[in-house]
Amino acid sequence: MTLSYIALQIFNGLVSGAFYALLSLGLAIIFGMMRIVNFTHGAMYMLGAFAAYLGAQWLHLPFWWALLFAPLAVGALGMLLERTLIRRLMPLDPLYNLLLTFGLALVIEDFMKLWFGTQGTPYAIPPSLSGAWDLGITIYPVYRLFVIALSTIVCIGVWYAIEKTPLGAKIRATTENPALTQAFGINVSLLTTLTFGFGVALAGLAGVLAAPTTNVTPTMGADIIITTFAVVVIGGMGSIKGSIITGYLLGVLAALGAVIYPPIANTLIFLLMAVVLVVRPSGLFGATEPAGR
Repeated sequence: MTLSYIALQIFNGLVSGAFYALLSLGLAIIFGMMRIVNFTHGAMYMLGAFAAYLGAQWLHLPFWWALLFAPLAVGALGMLLERTLIRRLMPLDPLYNLLLTFGLALVIEDFMKLWFGTQGTPYAIPPSLSGAWDLGITIYPVYRLFVIALSTIVCIGVWYAIEKTPLGAKIRATTENPALTQAFGINVSLLTTLTFGFGVALAGLAGVLAAPTTNVTPTMGADIIITTFAVVVIGGMGSIKGSIITGYLLGVLAALGAVIYPPIANTLIFLLMAVVLVVRPSGLFGATEPAGR
């Protein structure tokens, strides 16, 4: 096993980790504020990819514009779902919203299967990001390096916005004590809707980035969301930093694990999740007790 091959697998793991980080970051934001385990997240990831594909087919929308408009469209759909359905169940046991979002994910996926079938369609890599770069230790596709770079920039930007800005302070305050936050004149209802929309928009962005790397299919969200939930659990439910760091680390570990012992490739992350839950049930970066409880 050469150094070049190991480096290639590490970069492959970072690409997978980029998708895990974006998806788990959105899940962490939604759970941290609303205490909702959002099962529609995988469907929103898939819709982001389809928004890019349909934008190119119907409107001749370039990839660079799809990076902006597809997440906005997915975020708008998320806000609509939060306002019309999810919000109505907020006073009830969280299990109701878990079942609601799970059902919505199945409905969205089946609707897309009826419309587009199950075979999937390709989405071309933009010409400006085609080709490969010689990195010295290995040669790697330019587009995949772009995925790693953009995902890292977005993740760091979101972490900074939530942890270091006044808007982030309002979001954290709403998470800790929504009634008191409302008393200070902050529109908690609007902030909750915008936060949910932003969380699913991150899933939409991940879908756009994934579109050129795989066939765009109605089942692509279901294929990744279970692993993403495992990443969130390992990192710590609601932990922004945990979601980002764990996403990248587990992507690399899964890629290297597949090289060292291929039969364990599909189960390594879940084995790690089981170990973490036994040793530290709150996750690697999670608080001992959920915020606001």
